[in-house]
Parts: sequence; C-alpha cells; structure tokens
Amino acid sequence: MAIAQAPSPARLAVGGVLAMASAFGIGRFVYTPILPVMIADGALTPASAGVVAAANFLGYLLGALAGASAATQRHPRLFFLSGLLAGGLSLAGMAGPPSIPVFSAMRFVGGFGSAFVIVCLSSMALEPLVRAGRIGLSAAPFAGVGLGIAFSSVLVSALAAAGVGWKTMWIANGLVATGLALVLFFLLPAPPPVHRSAPAAGAGRARISPALAALVLSYGLFGFGYVITATFLVAIVRETASLATLEPYAWAIVGLAGALSIPFWSWVARRTTDVFAYVAGCLVEATGVALSVVSPTPTTIVISGIFLGGTFMAITAIGLGIARRLTRMAPQRAQAIMTSAFGLGQIVGPALAGHMRETSGSFFAPSLSAAAALVVAAALGAFVARSRP
Repeated sequence: MAIAQAPSPARLAVGGVLAMASAFGIGRFVYTPILPVMIADGALTPASAGVVAAANFLGYLLGALAGASAATQRHPRLFFLSGLLAGGLSLAGMAGPPSIPVFSAMRFVGGFGSAFVIVCLSSMALEPLVRAGRIGLSAAPFAGVGLGIAFSSVLVSALAAAGVGWKTMWIANGLVATGLALVLFFLLPAPPPVHRSAPAAGAGRARISPALAALVLSYGLFGFGYVITATFLVAIVRETASLATLEPYAWAIVGLAGALSIPFWSWVARRTTDVFAYVAGCLVEATGVALSVVSPTPTTIVISGIFLGGTFMAITAIGLGIARRLTRMAPQRAQAIMTSAFGLGQIVGPALAGHMRETSGSFFAPSLSAAAALVVAAALGAFVARSRP
C-alpha cells in the first residue's frame, strides 16, 4: 500500500491561515461590525448583545474542555472539520427571526466549533510544521484571524453600502466560512500518527507548576481584557458623532493590524524572549483599550484599533507557545487548558460590559476595567519570567 505523502510546510501554513480566518476572523469577529446594524434595527440592545456574545464564548469554553478528550486527540481531523462546518452554518443561522434564545444558540454552536478548530489545529498544522523544522511558520496560521477580520469587515461595509440588512450580512459571511471549510477538507489531510515514548510515572497527572498556573490566570485576564473592545469597538464608534466617518474602516484597521502582528511579535520574541513579548503585548493592548474611551478622537480610535489588532492574536499565539514549553503534557491538552481559561475571561467580559453600558450609558467604565485586567495579566506574565517551570 502506498504511503500518502505528507503535505508541504507551505500547504500546512496556508491551511492554518484559512482555518483561523474562517473560524475566528469571520466566525467569531464578524459579530462586531454587524452588531451596530442589529442594534439600530432593534434586533438587539447593548445588554442583550453582551449576552449573545457571552453565549459564543461559553460555547468556546465548553468546546475547549471537550477538546482535551482522548477522542479529539485520536481523530483531530474529524473534529477540526466538524468545528469549521458548525461555525459556517451557525453564521447563516443568525439570519432567522430576531430572538435572543436563537441568537444565543447559534453563537454558542459557533463558539463550540471554533474551540475544536484551535485545539485540533495543533495536530493538524502546528506540530507538523515544528516536526518539519519550520518553527517560524508555526505562528503563521494566527495571521489568518486578522485577514478574516479585514475581509469580513470589507464585506459587511460593502453590503451596508448596498442597503442590505443584517440578515443578508450573516448569510453572506456564513457562505464564505462554509466555503473555506470545504476547501480545507481537501487542503489538510489527516496528520500521520505520532508515536510518543511512554510517559514517565506520574506524567499523566499533569502537574501544574506555579509558572504555568500564573500563565493560565494571566491568559484568562487577557481574554477578559481584549474581548470588550473587540466586541463593542464599532458600537463605540457609532455612538460617538465625531467618529461616524470611521465606522466602515475601524474594524478593518483592527484586522489588517492583526495580520501584520504575527511576524512583528515573533521578531520581538526572537530578539528578547517569548515571555517579554507576551508582557509587552498585554501592556500595548491595555493602552489601546483605554484610548478607545478616554480620548475618543479619530486619531486615537485608529491608534486603538492598531494596538488592539496588533496584539491580541500575537498574545494568543505566544501564550499558547509558552504553555507548551512549560508543560510536559501533550500539546493539544495544554492548548485546551489555556483555551479554557481564555474562554472564561471572554464569557464575563461582554456580558459585564453590555450591562454596564445599559446602566451607565457608555462603555467608559467597562473599557477601563478591561485595560486594568490587561495590566494585571502583564504582571502575572512577568512572574512567569522569574519562575522556574
């Protein structure tokens, strides 16, 4: 029987980019540019928008926990492709009659699927790239998030200019995400089985070191800190009369900065350390989050978008890399633990922000809370640097 040839590193990297663009750049973050249209149409309020966003992140959390199972580690391609298809179909499902339970269910399904994508991406593309000696390419898939954000932002803006409603926006993005899932069915084959040496006694108990515990807590705070602005940035722009002209471009700026952030922060990590890059990224992001509400001018909103987009996916990628380095667990299991902490922070963030917006009339207080969480995340990252694994 002929042995299937392993895909080239370029094919793995491109597949990873498309997967992250589908599951996250479009699947998760297209909610941000469509949200103001839904609020204006009366389909959502700021508070209910936060609840629907939190449902997506609850799905992400539970999907991450499920991703730590033995079944996903034995059949990563099945769960990877299932997650992509669930994400694309759930986007189209958002075009149903306005209903908070239906919106929440669709976003929950999308979040659950996206967690499978990022957890199984380790086996589908990241580990094969490392084994092929292309460590530099292993962070490339995370640039797909920024590319997906930029593409979906342009698509939503074009549809808005054409006068179509939010339902058509959801369907159009669902078709694109589903199409990418079908492309990946052919682009990324099942990874070859990896024969691991028997673990040392007690290794299966996955001892959590102080450094890893601090990193997991930091990662959860990062999830809380980035997600408020990532969910409501376009709504903040729309609510401020002097920023109205920026609405079609604000989210695209975030996406383009995100696409360029991976090579930049990878260079920083190589010149310094991965933990230094993680800490610096958290502090830059905290500045961007605060700028979005402390001084909301066109210039500061552009800077805020660049700082947010230019850090959050890089922090995600670097944080996961540090976790794999700090633990002897299977990389997929370590990725699931970090993703779970990240998911907890994301659940709290939008629900709290939406409620505070309803009671205070602005996103000022929740955004400053997010900035503070990012500063604490940076401090915990500094502790990781001083600790032994």
